[in-house]
Amino acid sequence: MEPISLTKSQARKIIINAAGLARKAQFGEGIEAVYRVIDHLGFVQLDTNYVVERAHHHVMAARIPDYQTEWLAELSEDGRIFEYFTSDAGYLPGHDFRYSLPVKEAFANNGKPMTPAETRMMKIALDRVEREGPLMVSDFDDDRIEASTGWWDWRPAKVALERLYLEGQLMISRTKAFQKIYNLPLNLISPETDLTMPAKEEFARYIIRRTLGALGIAYVKELIWRARRVKGNMVKTELEKMVADGEVQIVKVDGLKSAPLYILSDQNLDIKLAEDVFILSPFDILNVFRHRLKDFFNFDYQIECFVPAAKRKYGYFSLPILSGDTFIARMDAKADRKQKVLIIHNLHFELIELDQIAIEKIIEALKAFVLFNQCRNIIFRKSNNETYLEVIKKGLSN
Repeated sequence: MEPISLTKSQARKIIINAAGLARKAQFGEGIEAVYRVIDHLGFVQLDTNYVVERAHHHVMAARIPDYQTEWLAELSEDGRIFEYFTSDAGYLPGHDFRYSLPVKEAFANNGKPMTPAETRMMKIALDRVEREGPLMVSDFDDDRIEASTGWWDWRPAKVALERLYLEGQLMISRTKAFQKIYNLPLNLISPETDLTMPAKEEFARYIIRRTLGALGIAYVKELIWRARRVKGNMVKTELEKMVADGEVQIVKVDGLKSAPLYILSDQNLDIKLAEDVFILSPFDILNVFRHRLKDFFNFDYQIECFVPAAKRKYGYFSLPILSGDTFIARMDAKADRKQKVLIIHNLHFELIELDQIAIEKIIEALKAFVLFNQCRNIIFRKSNNETYLEVIKKGLSN
């Protein structure tokens, strides 16, 4: 079968539509829309960074105008979604539970060898959860022998609980303060949940379909990402078969000389965008693969919270701003929750001329973002375009 030829504009629209950002409320409103977003994307990444509202809530609020942060917990309690660490920590739809089993098996078989003391602690921790019910790390005595040496220097009880979680012997839910509660799987998943281990071929095809559904167009390295912890995964082999069978097609994008790109054969190629403005999380599915932003959007983006302060160009936690199929700005923001103020340390516009309609939509998006972060006011510290900034300030004051 001949490769599909697309313009970059067509490719961008397919990618944005797959991400659920073709228009506001693409998946509707209310708690059912939250489930539909997770079911469509297959995976929504969690992150603990709380400079602005956490990433998983941010992803939802960008797509669901009436989003309430408690809805993720409600869906988890109902067993319709669950949290697990595949490529990263994230929420997955409950009916995909069996496809987490190969990853759990990989952690059990290929994880760092446990010392006899750690193995004993795992048995103790599991026994306590079985007897006492859901527990947190704080329910265990501080069993650290030496002083902590850093952020990831967990004490033995934490190591044991996390290992039990990764191997699938325990699952987790969250407190309102985002702390982990460790529980038995039978208490968190539906009794009807399919627990059969998928064959390697089935798992690989699941990964391919899920990833292409969420990304629209993808390289092999992105298709492998969700299966990367499973050694000997058959993603490349099954991808070749799916291309041969016509379920997946190779794509060529004008002006892009790269490794092969792939797309589902039933993908709609004629996408219309609403030109809405979205303030996005750095961990949004659209942004997690930085090379894609360069290749398809000519947008050179990096989250700079891991960059030394002196070397930051745009700010500690810069949020991409998307309009239609174009990244128009990036915004370094922080929510001062005590003062109820959203502080914009830097609103940096790309070298793109914006019309009045685009500016008005930025204002609308900023108003919603202020409320989403439980703030009442907004303060701007810096911008590279004072003309745009003055219009935005005026619009926000009305």
